[in-house]
Amino acid sequence: MANVCGYCGKGRMSGNNVSHSNRHTKRVFRPNVQGMRALINGVAKRVKVCTRCLRSGKVQKPC
Repeated sequence: MANVCGYCGKGRMSGNNVSHSNRHTKRVFRPNVQGMRALINGVAKRVKVCTRCLRSGKVQKPC
């Protein structure tokens, strides 16, 4: 599955584009997902992680 955080599970969300005339059309909000190596259960694995998890320090990088 693309655009899903491997740590927190954040995926796509739906909403509306709202024009100047206030017309609504459907759109998709996708998380900013980056591929990186992270420690999972003491083993370094390649996972796709959202930048919110990276910035908050939830993901531990291998040394």
